Amino acid sequence: MSSDRNAARDVIVIGGGPAGAATATLLARQGRDVLLLEREAFPRFHIGESLMPATYWSLERLGMLDTMGRSVFPRKHSVQFVLPNGKPTAPFYFADVDPHESSVTWQVDRGEFDRMLLENAARAGVEVRHEVAVREVLFDGERAVGVRAADGGGGERETPAKVIVDASGQSALLSRALGLRTFDPMLKNAAVFTRYRGVRRDTGRDAGAILVLHTRHKDSWFWFIPLPDDLTSIGVVGPLDYLISRRAADPVQVFQEELALCPALGERLRDAERVEWMRVLKDFTYVSRRVAGDGWILAGDAFGFLDPVYSSGVLLALKSAEFAADAIIAAFATGDFSAASLGRFGPRYVAGMEALRRVVHAFYARDFSFSRFLRRYPGLRDEVIHALTGNVFRRPVSGLLQALEHELPNPGYRPFALPGEGA
Repeated sequence: MSSDRNAARDVIVIGGGPAGAATATLLARQGRDVLLLEREAFPRFHIGESLMPATYWSLERLGMLDTMGRSVFPRKHSVQFVLPNGKPTAPFYFADVDPHESSVTWQVDRGEFDRMLLENAARAGVEVRHEVAVREVLFDGERAVGVRAADGGGGERETPAKVIVDASGQSALLSRALGLRTFDPMLKNAAVFTRYRGVRRDTGRDAGAILVLHTRHKDSWFWFIPLPDDLTSIGVVGPLDYLISRRAADPVQVFQEELALCPALGERLRDAERVEWMRVLKDFTYVSRRVAGDGWILAGDAFGFLDPVYSSGVLLALKSAEFAADAIIAAFATGDFSAASLGRFGPRYVAGMEALRRVVHAFYARDFSFSRFLRRYPGLRDEVIHALTGNVFRRPVSGLLQALEHELPNPGYRPFALPGEGA
């Protein structure tokens, strides 16, 4: 590794979240000189605590399974839905379809989980710098050639690199700068969320289950995610116009008004104490029109994000990191750092995102429920659970998607797509 802090690098990764840490780790293990720049000090708060089971395979490749196994993170065996009338459905136990150990995953404290991934990157040889804010990606014509970044002291430096990976999360540094982001107009949602201590949880195999609870008129829904130290992450999600725009500005009031419409959750919170302030996020579902350009790649939330109902955020971050790292490794082998070379994985990745997005749209359909769907299509139970576990990159779910399109025709739906030129 170069001792000159401004010497040219093989790869600069912007952002130390799961996408950035994973991309950097895989590249460093292949002998690449990787500099990772993170604007915050870790650990730091981040929403998105529930892992889909399919993250197992990325964590295995990163060498993180033993670390996860020793952690205090609750084990997640299933997802359970609570209907608007307060009646719970039978849990979807992931192991019922695939008894492999990958069917049991974790509910994580993202501050700790992200720190673990970043430390893993450092052990692999990545140079990690905290509290360094990347101001811009530098270009020579159409090709990215480096970054300009400010350190904690206020000084700015330019550092060249052969490849820039934007893993800056929803800040989406490059996507915003290049005007690439497009939003799903049918999923313009917001979330109001916090954490509680002392919530009544289920026991045994269901102790770490994620709950998805509809409110009375199905205008919104709550997530319920058990965390270590008797903490539970709870948030309400609904259309932006309904949840935020037409209400008082106080998010606590919004949360309480929606909680009154979800008595099943209110019962669990009866003796609980809120231990954090209310936070608000808006506009969940978006994608960029390109995944790569000459000398640059987008990874994780910097490329796209889906509504959080099925907890796909970390899975997509890690999977995009694998694709990005493999593309960069191949680029160094051939000397081809063009958009077509670096972005060759884009259509496959977007196809997986699109499969999950279809299932998200089904969730928000007023008259849809997976229980009724499976009574009509019992042969698709395995594909439903593959979608709920995130196995869309490993297992076909085409039958499920075709059935959803038949059951929920939507002329206004526009699939995510990328240009056919590889990016």
